[in-house]
Amino acid sequence: MEYSTLGRTGARVSHLGFGGAVLGLKNYLNAFDPADADDRRGLFEAVEVALESGINLFDTAAGYGNGESERVLGEALAGVREAAGEPLFLSTKLSHDGALSPRQSLERSLGHLGRDHVDLVQIHGNSYTPDDVERILAPGGIAEQMQQLKAEGLTRFIGFTSEDDNGGVDALVHSGVFDTMQICYNFIFQHPYEPSRPFGALFEAEKQGMGILTMRAPTSGTFQRWIQMVNPENTFDYTPALIQFVLSNPLVDVALAGMRDAEIVRKNVAIVADTAGRIDINAVHTRYV
Repeated sequence: MEYSTLGRTGARVSHLGFGGAVLGLKNYLNAFDPADADDRRGLFEAVEVALESGINLFDTAAGYGNGESERVLGEALAGVREAAGEPLFLSTKLSHDGALSPRQSLERSLGHLGRDHVDLVQIHGNSYTPDDVERILAPGGIAEQMQQLKAEGLTRFIGFTSEDDNGGVDALVHSGVFDTMQICYNFIFQHPYEPSRPFGALFEAEKQGMGILTMRAPTSGTFQRWIQMVNPENTFDYTPALIQFVLSNPLVDVALAGMRDAEIVRKNVAIVADTAGRIDINAVHTRYV
C-alpha cells in the first residue's frame, strides 16, 4: 500500500482510504440493506481485506444510515489498532445543524464505534452559507467546542467536509482552526483544483498545511451513467482511470472510495499499486501546443 503524510497532522495514512458511506446507507448507488445478513457479511469481509491490504484510514459518519456505518465499523474494527503494521486512523463526523452539540455528537459516535477517542472528527458539511461559517467560527461556536474536544483527547485532530468550493470553504480553510479538509474531487467534479490559473480549495488548504482528503474518487457513478447515456454499447471499465486521476493529484493525501465487498477492495488496492497508471494531472489542462 502507498502511504502519505496527512498534512501538518504528521499522521501516516494510506493513499487509498476506506469510505464508510456505503456501509450504512440503504440502496446507496445499488441495491443494498445493511440489515440483510448476506449484505452485512460482505461488509465485514471488505473491512478485513482492507486491513490486510494496508488500508489504515477508515472514514465514517453518524449521518451514514443513522449511525449504522459507525456501528458496522465499530464491530468490524473491535480490538484493531493497526493495518498491516500501520497505526489505524479512524475518522467520523458531526453535524452543524444544532440538533446535538459537538460533544454530544462525538460521544454518541464513540459509543457506536466502541472507542474512547477517534483520530479525526470533522464537521459533516454539504454547503456552508455565510451564516453557517459565522456560527462555526464564533466565540464559543462549533470550532471552539471541537478544539476543546481535541484538548481533552476525544479526538486527535479536527476538520471539515464539503461538496463545494465557495466562500464558506475558503473562510474555514483560512481560519487556521482545522487540521484537515475533506472535499469532493474527481474527474467530473474538478472544482477544487484548477491548475491553469491556479485556484481552488486544494491549493488553499495545501498553503495552510492542512491534510487533504477527497471523496467520490470513482465519481459515485456519475461518469459511468454519462457514458451509458452517450455510448450504451461501451464495455470499457473506467473505474481504474477515475481512481488514478485522483491519485495523480500531488495535493491529495487520501482518496476515499466506498467499498462494500472484498473483491472491490482488492481491485482498488491493485489500482493503487499500479503507479504506471498515474498521469500528469497538469498536462490534462494544457490548451496550447
